[in-house]
Amino acid sequence: MSAIEVVEPATERVMAEVPRAGAEEVDAAVARAKAAFPAWRAVAPAERARLLRDLADAIEARHEDLARLEARNAGKPIGDARGEMGMVVETFRYYAGAPERLLGQTIPVAGGVDMTFREPLGVVGLIVPWNFPLTIASWKVAPALAAGNCVVLKPAELTPLSALELEVLALDAGLPEGVLNVVAGPGSVCGQRLVEHPDVAKIAFTGSTEVGRGIAAGAARTIKRVTLELGGKSANVVFADADLEAAAAAAPPAVFGNAGQDCCARSRILVQRSCLEDFLAALQPAVEGIAVGDPLEEGTQMGPLISAGQREAVASYVPEDAPVAIRGDAPDGPGYWFPPTVLAPVANDDRAAAEEIFGPVACVIPFDSEEDAVRLANDSVYGLSGSIWTGDGARALRVARAIDTGAISINSNTSVRVSTPFGGFKQSGVGRELGPDALEHYTDVKNVYYATEGG
Repeated sequence: MSAIEVVEPATERVMAEVPRAGAEEVDAAVARAKAAFPAWRAVAPAERARLLRDLADAIEARHEDLARLEARNAGKPIGDARGEMGMVVETFRYYAGAPERLLGQTIPVAGGVDMTFREPLGVVGLIVPWNFPLTIASWKVAPALAAGNCVVLKPAELTPLSALELEVLALDAGLPEGVLNVVAGPGSVCGQRLVEHPDVAKIAFTGSTEVGRGIAAGAARTIKRVTLELGGKSANVVFADADLEAAAAAAPPAVFGNAGQDCCARSRILVQRSCLEDFLAALQPAVEGIAVGDPLEEGTQMGPLISAGQREAVASYVPEDAPVAIRGDAPDGPGYWFPPTVLAPVANDDRAAAEEIFGPVACVIPFDSEEDAVRLANDSVYGLSGSIWTGDGARALRVARAIDTGAISINSNTSVRVSTPFGGFKQSGVGRELGPDALEHYTDVKNVYYATEGG
């Protein structure tokens, strides 16, 4: 078996080598998961809950080590990585409460009693991206295990290290052999094999819309269930009656967090024309003040892009004649750096405004009226996230209901909480992660009729 060389984006040096899994390793992992499933689904709910709590405790005990590993492997600032590891712990603790609360219903019917049960699916294949490696893995692994499924987890080839650590921690915490299996290899081989494998009941995937289309098509051949969390081009709508200083201060982290490599990135900043100049004036120092540098340095706010290829792709959206209104700083030395960049003004149908860049580039798009803002926000194939900034509460709710997106915030730039559903409209995906909704996607409903009157 050949090895995967894991490169540190901030230094361009190899930081680790791990065995490269192929189709045979996927088949072996699925076989282990299938063999473990009958016993795992039979574990008493309270015991399954205890094991998930123990796993959360084990992750928390390694919090700093995992944060530093993630910061180096994914190029994210250490402060962000610590916050993400905290969310991983929170996610496992949240779903540790689920096994004892997977409730069915009793339904009044003639001649007997009708009951429903939430049953686990079996073996589920979880395919996670490189931008939030362990965080997004936890969003899938925790509810899948809580519902009684066994898991084959495929991390991104660029960032496999934290997932491999999770597998070790799960065994150390007492999860039975075969319940959680990690295969590190290319998506074109390992991911494809999971999609086509007849013993995999579901695929949960986070990644690009293009790859998601292929997974949906492949899963259809064996009628696999799918959860797809795909691309985004979210709108950050700023009305003239908003607190412009607050909106301008919140806009940069909403786009440039994780170097813009975030499907939730609010990279279309829609600004009412009457306050456009004031907003840009407030935005400039916020962008230029972003500290870009070594992910392990305390105080770093933005790290490098994940790879040279990603940097080249991002740069293609900022040619020499691009309307660059604001540009921050970035290091010159080794590392896949790109400065935080604001293009303004931009038309909504320009390539940089229409396509998901997945890098630290924001487009400022003027609008005139509330109706104009809604039209522009909805003029996208995506619908994942977004924000609305206004001092008018009625307008905030009107616009929130009118924008076609799965998660939207009012006077805030946050999208994700463990206890609330997360997912997209349109080509941003199918299904929901997090909250109680995620559990439904890892179970099937079984209906049982018990005759009490002989019929």
